[in-house]
Amino acid sequence: MSELVVVRDSGIHGKGGYAASDIPSGTRVIEYVGEIISREEGDRRFNAQLEQGRITGSGMVYVFEMDETHDLDGNVDNNPARFINHSCSPNCKVEITERHIWIIAARDIKKGEELSFNYGYDDLLNYRDHPCRCGSPRCVGYILDESIWPRIQQLPTPSPEISPHSAP
Repeated sequence: MSELVVVRDSGIHGKGGYAASDIPSGTRVIEYVGEIISREEGDRRFNAQLEQGRITGSGMVYVFEMDETHDLDGNVDNNPARFINHSCSPNCKVEITERHIWIIAARDIKKGEELSFNYGYDDLLNYRDHPCRCGSPRCVGYILDESIWPRIQQLPTPSPEISPHSAP
């Protein structure tokens, strides 16, 4: 748990993590904890969580890439960091050090403000499987790493009859 984060309903998606007090820029807000697993097992769990999300409409995936050989499955009760939502204009960033994943304040954050970070998805083949609902004026419509945004913005907008799960 973290004395800096409270979890409650979110306007972005489901539950969200909120600042329990003012948080200065650069502060380690909370550690993202869970089970350290192989990348192969991480891919399996990611796909299983994604499929379960499609069935239930929850869209919740908690597998986090740690390094080239390990992932962390944060789908555990003692991980309130799993409720921090994605934003295209995040107020936090991620720092991975020696098998620890920290959520760090990227700027000063006011008490009560919803915490967010860019999830950094880089899957261009299935990017439409991850629609973004952050509401930021910078939002590109999908949960993607900012380095990919220029490529997505050049693609034609899908027509309404195309499923959000279709590949580009």
